[in-house]
Amino acid sequence: MVAVAKNVTQGTNSTEKFTDKVKRFFKGSWAEFKKVHWPNKKELYTYTGVVLLSVLIVSVLIWIVDSALSYVLELIL
Repeated sequence: MVAVAKNVTQGTNSTEKFTDKVKRFFKGSWAEFKKVHWPNKKELYTYTGVVLLSVLIVSVLIWIVDSALSYVLELIL
């Protein structure tokens, strides 16, 4: 664990300019951004449908449990 931390800290120079650090950050970010697999239109519609359906199902389940607990609480009080 210590060896990993030393390798990470050795890669940066403490006298490096702030602007150089910012440039290096954005270059690395852009390189990672290009590696992202972007879904096509069909996949986007499919994933959106799955998310909306999941949200609907979970919200109905929460509503049912909330209604049942409210009913039971009214009977107790």
